[in-house]
Amino acid sequence: MPRTIISLEETDKLWLDEEAKRLGKPMTEVVRVAIRFLREDRERGFKELLSQTSGTWTEGDGLEYQQRIRSEWD
Repeated sequence: MPRTIISLEETDKLWLDEEAKRLGKPMTEVVRVAIRFLREDRERGFKELLSQTSGTWTEGDGLEYQQRIRSEWD
């Protein structure tokens, strides 16, 4: 596992230390879990956005429309 050095605000570092102590886990594990949670949340948000907008184009063949519009740029 690669090692990484990060800089934190003093208050964030104090909170992180307290949280690690409260959980009985190393600070590095708390950071790994937080990063994993953030990644999954962002990825889930993107997938949700895609599913919410899927099928909103109702004007026919989307590829045909794109090609027609882009041909105007030439």
